[in-house]
Amino acid sequence: MIQITQRVILQDNEIEWQFVRSSGAGGQHINKVSTAAQLTFDIASSSLPEFYQQKLLEKADHRITKSGKIIIKCQQSRSQDFNRQTALEQFIELVKSVGIVQKARIPTRATKGSQKRRIETKKQRGATKAMRQNKSDY
Repeated sequence: MIQITQRVILQDNEIEWQFVRSSGAGGQHINKVSTAAQLTFDIASSSLPEFYQQKLLEKADHRITKSGKIIIKCQQSRSQDFNRQTALEQFIELVKSVGIVQKARIPTRATKGSQKRRIETKKQRGATKAMRQNKSDY
């Protein structure tokens, strides 16, 4: 069982694992062993609450496909187990990030004092620039 939050728990069989060869440099070892872990999770057919499913499908993330699947590939380490753990942690963080509801921002207005100070500094800066101009009468 994979615990996302205290209330959201997923079964292990909802996540598909595939181990493939890592790309990049690494010599003979990398060419022989499938150490990269690829996690695949189908959002629509999962036991996630409807709220999480909708938010995940709306989220703009390169790891979420248009067909509604989350694909996370991890090849940071030479260890297959470490790559599997890292991919699972990334998946949990992705699902958790959807559950956090942002607080509505209330726009504030500038105070009279701050407006007055702003205008005064603008006037002072303009006066400084006006003094630099060479106004000679030829």
